[in-house]
Amino acid sequence: MPRLNSNKKRTKYIFVSGGVISGIGKGIALASVALLLKLSGHRVVPIKFENYLNLDAGTINPIEHGDPFLCEDGTEGDMDIGTYERFLELNIPRENNITTGQIYLEVINRERRGDYLGHCVQIIPHITDAIKNRLKDIAGKSDVDILIVECGGTVGDIESLPFLESFRQMRIQEGLDNTLFIHVTLAPMLDPVGEQKTKPTQHSVQELRRIGIQPDIIVVRSSLSLSKASKEKISLFANVPSRNVISNPDTESIYSVPQMFELEGILKPICGHLGLGSRKIAWGSWPTIVESFSIKSGKLKIAMVGKYVSLSDSYVSVNEALLHAVAKSGHSLKIDWVDSELYETSPESIRNLLKYDAVIIPGGFGKRGSEGKILAANYVRENKIPYLGLCFGFQLAIVSFARNSCSLKGANSTELDPNTKHPVIDLLPTQKNVKDIGATMRLGGCQIDVVDNTLANKLYGQLHIRERHRHRYEFNQRYLKIFKDSGMVFSGSSDRGKRIEIIELPAHSFYMAVQYHPEFISRPGKPEPVFEGLISAAIERNKQTSRVR
Repeated sequence: MPRLNSNKKRTKYIFVSGGVISGIGKGIALASVALLLKLSGHRVVPIKFENYLNLDAGTINPIEHGDPFLCEDGTEGDMDIGTYERFLELNIPRENNITTGQIYLEVINRERRGDYLGHCVQIIPHITDAIKNRLKDIAGKSDVDILIVECGGTVGDIESLPFLESFRQMRIQEGLDNTLFIHVTLAPMLDPVGEQKTKPTQHSVQELRRIGIQPDIIVVRSSLSLSKASKEKISLFANVPSRNVISNPDTESIYSVPQMFELEGILKPICGHLGLGSRKIAWGSWPTIVESFSIKSGKLKIAMVGKYVSLSDSYVSVNEALLHAVAKSGHSLKIDWVDSELYETSPESIRNLLKYDAVIIPGGFGKRGSEGKILAANYVRENKIPYLGLCFGFQLAIVSFARNSCSLKGANSTELDPNTKHPVIDLLPTQKNVKDIGATMRLGGCQIDVVDNTLANKLYGQLHIRERHRHRYEFNQRYLKIFKDSGMVFSGSSDRGKRIEIIELPAHSFYMAVQYHPEFISRPGKPEPVFEGLISAAIERNKQTSRVR
């Protein structure tokens, strides 16, 4: 049987589901509601249920499921975890990103130990009990007022059914006034007809009700605000009051959604249903942060050179970090995703990088497209284009410098060429005997020591920082002297100097690469310093090239 919630004050649960299509914006809706509740003085913790059998997102190709988000404790989570962290300024722990694989593994391990005393183990009650117990355990440990829970996938998917069934049961067990269901749907606009179509929302709610869940609030995504007629139609056919139909149209910035929800009155039905009482929202700096995303004094163009370019969500955390930095600068930004393999098949096309104000090579793995990235890292160095390398971009910048500035012909990473004559990037010693791929990299937060009087020191303003890591390979310090003699500065290290973390070239306008992933700690209104540095250098280049034109 499920364990009873041991909290003296009973935790409230808000469940967020999605319908019609995937990628509809459940994570942004959850984060926006959670922020409104937090700013109203409630203790809120977000949770994400993912319906895949992987234990985490670390081994999933970004093209298939978007950019894995790296947490402080080393969790490789769903990218919605990043949305929660950016909105709420929280470090989300491992237990708050739950996958079907984790639940099934827990139940199977218990069955193998004999915990079920000979019972036939089934989806109901054993899987559903495990899901409910995870939620109640988090509620007990966190001592929160409200757990707000996102169910991954789309209503109607087979994979989501155990989670939705668990939520249905929790309404019965926890009580109507302790549980609330928010369903996020779509009202598309058909251009030839020129009206919002509510039928997809109607069908989605019908599917949810067939499972046994009646939504209390419906958040409707659309290109334009819902008309009064559309709201009333959805209200009638979805069996919710019209005031509980919340319009969620496209916006210039995702960070304006909380204010839009507040204007739509979403807190009134939430607080009324859960008996939370009415509290004034203490907005603080949030409106100023949101406004910064709409102030545009000039447009910057940045090239993101990678291999996962067919889906922008592949680099969503880097995109957001850039937007945080450019918003603070008062500029607008255009990001072009450039396939690095293009430079391998058409080397002359690399000249197109001259039109950009800055270039980034983000994280990644594997040989495909790596030579194109190495060429790009060298081209921007020779042509004084501001450059930022992240993790793999750090490693390939080192390979590029070794080949072209240190005369180390054929230098490479042993990940890409195990037999290279000059392994300037090599496997971390702790990785030598690792056999499993999942969750075995160097993961999570780590202190980094910054060298005084360097660009890194100027950007961070301190000698000790903390950043998140996700890598197996590192700079081979056997080559430290030749790199220094050739002009490279090693401005950051960790583990008492054992790991090189930051490189820079003083002779360049801005050429910096970091072994860590600064994008994961960037926040709206508080951009990560290396991104601020890159944007500042891009602005200067933009001024110079504009004068030349």
